[in-house]
Amino acid sequence: METVIVQLPDPPGQAAVPQGRPRQLALGPGQVATFGRGADDRPVDILLLGEGVSRHAGELTASDDHWRLTNFSPRTTYVVENLEGGGEYVKVAPRRLGAPIPFELSRVVLPLTDGFVRFTVFAPRHAFLDPGPEAPSGRSAELTLMPFALDPTAKYFLVLLALCEPRLRDPSSLAIPGVAEVVSRLRKLPNCRDLTASAVNFHIDYLAGSKLKVRERTGTQDSPRLDWKREALVSLALRFDLVQEKHLQVFWQSRA
Repeated sequence: METVIVQLPDPPGQAAVPQGRPRQLALGPGQVATFGRGADDRPVDILLLGEGVSRHAGELTASDDHWRLTNFSPRTTYVVENLEGGGEYVKVAPRRLGAPIPFELSRVVLPLTDGFVRFTVFAPRHAFLDPGPEAPSGRSAELTLMPFALDPTAKYFLVLLALCEPRLRDPSSLAIPGVAEVVSRLRKLPNCRDLTASAVNFHIDYLAGSKLKVRERTGTQDSPRLDWKREALVSLALRFDLVQEKHLQVFWQSRA
């Protein structure tokens, strides 16, 4: 089972395809991915081009519920940003080995001579305690982990909420928003103004494959790739109350 998913940068000279599937690299516990400009005799797993990036700039190692970053550069500090936080970041100093990264959704930033190069890393196995009435009184207390570890503040949760919104407002509705509609809906939120169709596609894949683990039903092979995933996510989320009408307040708050 993968514990880390890397959203790979677009190939050099190739523009991102708005409705295309983001390229991904999945890693299981203990697996390693290298990044940098690479060399003919020693390619890297995550290709990053730009003046200032070393041929072998570093590597990331998947752990059980997080990942670690190693910086091979002798002089350059790398930064790992928390994509779902309020500006938190971790600095990884030159030659630092195995710096643990605690964020579920992260962006690795390397400086160039004229800007920056970035790639995104997801760690979907982060677990959360059930926010129910039980309160642990000590280390020996029995804790309950949530079966579906969703962070209501994360962008992937907002994507799920936007997909479910028509049925939350009208249970008889059969409508499921398309990717373009989700982008339009979420861009009204302050933290989603730069959201793209490619990012929404990635979040749908992330929800379906790593967070909720939906399975493709028989007979959906001829459906567009994301259609069955959107339908399965909405069905599962509403059946188990993973998204509720109270969550729609985030859209009302955006009007304030």
